[in-house]
Amino acid sequence: MKKLAFIHTSHVLIPTFTQLAKEHLDGIDTFHMTDDSLIRNTISAGELTKNTVRRVAAMIGLAHEGGADAVMVTCSSIGRATALARSQYDFPILRIDEPLAEKAVAIGGRIGVAATLRTTLNPTMELLRETALQANREVELVPALADGAFEAVVAGDTARHDELLLATLTDLMRRVDLVVLAQASMARVAALLPVTGGPPILASPELAILRAKELLR
Repeated sequence: MKKLAFIHTSHVLIPTFTQLAKEHLDGIDTFHMTDDSLIRNTISAGELTKNTVRRVAAMIGLAHEGGADAVMVTCSSIGRATALARSQYDFPILRIDEPLAEKAVAIGGRIGVAATLRTTLNPTMELLRETALQANREVELVPALADGAFEAVVAGDTARHDELLLATLTDLMRRVDLVVLAQASMARVAALLPVTGGPPILASPELAILRAKELLR
């Protein structure tokens, strides 16, 4: 049986990916590895540091040693660390937001990018620009940061987090053709939005799981 490892920076994503694996990865075993210091150090530094990049690459290697045939990094803030890991290892390493970026660029137009962390917003914008360039597509990116939402959820105030993020998404949807959710954890909140025929909203978890299914089968 093939094995897929998930590397998280928060345990809150484990139920999401466990459920998606049950729905889409029949016959593929999965396990989870979590280190919240990766995101905490990135937030503290204001960017992804070389030390964190090395630690993520090492963690990917440990997942492979633990039996994983493929590894998925589920945090967009540390996604760029997959480049180093790919240069070191010869097994599939998935960056969660790559399938998301590819689909968003294929749809094109004026793309809104929503996040609760600037350390996630900036890498996602960068990935979208790189993906558009590679695909020879022209897109316009509109960033939207839900200030205070991340701090609220860290403090245990999930309701306040959801309120701030929903307000940001509602405003953004009025101004764009498509919304990209920069963080996997945002998919839960986006599902709370009323169905009003607004612009499509793309989230990374399911798209990434489907990419893993392709690679492992």
